[in-house]
Amino acid sequence: MDKKRILASAVVFLILAVLVYLQFREWRAFDWSKFRNLSQQIQWIHVLHAVAWIYFGYVLRAIRWKIFLLPVRPKASYMGLISPTLIGFTGLALLGRPGELIRPYLISKRENLPFSSQMGVWAMERIFDFGAFTILMVLAIFFLPAAMQSIPHPEYYHKFRIGGFVLMGLVAGLAGAAVAVGRSGEAIAAWVEKRFAHLAANLGHRIAERLREFGAGLRIVHGPISLTLSILVSVAMWFVITIAYQEVTHAYGTDALEIARPQVLLLMGASIFGSMLQLPGIGGGSQVATMAALTKIFDVPAEMAASCAILLWLVCFVAVVPLGLALAHHERLSLRKLSKESHQAEEEEIGGPAA
Repeated sequence: MDKKRILASAVVFLILAVLVYLQFREWRAFDWSKFRNLSQQIQWIHVLHAVAWIYFGYVLRAIRWKIFLLPVRPKASYMGLISPTLIGFTGLALLGRPGELIRPYLISKRENLPFSSQMGVWAMERIFDFGAFTILMVLAIFFLPAAMQSIPHPEYYHKFRIGGFVLMGLVAGLAGAAVAVGRSGEAIAAWVEKRFAHLAANLGHRIAERLREFGAGLRIVHGPISLTLSILVSVAMWFVITIAYQEVTHAYGTDALEIARPQVLLLMGASIFGSMLQLPGIGGGSQVATMAALTKIFDVPAEMAASCAILLWLVCFVAVVPLGLALAHHERLSLRKLSKESHQAEEEEIGGPAA
């Protein structure tokens, strides 16, 4: 691990340590024996259902990537994309951010495509994910107000509405930026490269290459049918994840965690936001943010909130690891080596020095 990654991990660890300390300081009466008892009373059939739904979500991810590949690899196999998907998310779970590029790197190798083209697909995937989650959240907030107001603190509904408008604004902004890059991507990239070149070595060039990759990613959505299919699969995938979250909360068999499906989106949003601060193989930010949402929005007792947050993280982020490792072993692949190779390939295509 290089110095930059060590420093980044140290900063994330310190921030998480402070957040965990503040959380448990607020829970001064936290009962560890109660926490253990609650964890032992979990109805594992619900957890198994949740894991099955999460795995189905990975299949939908592979199907969406297949749709993105139609212009360049119309004969790409759906099944052939499932293995790189599972191995890639295993790398992300175990290695953290250094493992993010494993999936596009593996797919580029197997489909004999430039790595930059799959980085463009990866960038587009993020936009579709954010847009699909926003669609579900907006539907829940504005079209199912009774469900969203039935939480223990209905006064929060006004904040949810504001959040819904913010999400719609962000999606509109992303769509506008996508249109601009699609029409004048090379000109924008050239301007950025020149404008930021003096700030740091290769900074302007790196940003410009990201814009070019994004522009290449835009070209994969080659018509209204492809766009519609991508949106439908994305929404279905996030709906499946919502079901998995609800299965986990219902695994405790208590009224406090009998959370309605529209309300589960609030937990998902907290978990996604918290996952921006993650330690490899440990998580941290996701669990802390989910615990905060459970206690402050749903009045779940601290011990139950902590247990549920950890279980949600294990199901939604870590459950992929056993199968992913088995596939990597079967294909004689090393996650660390793949991570290193993917970052080297990225640096080579950018044209800068290897990180």
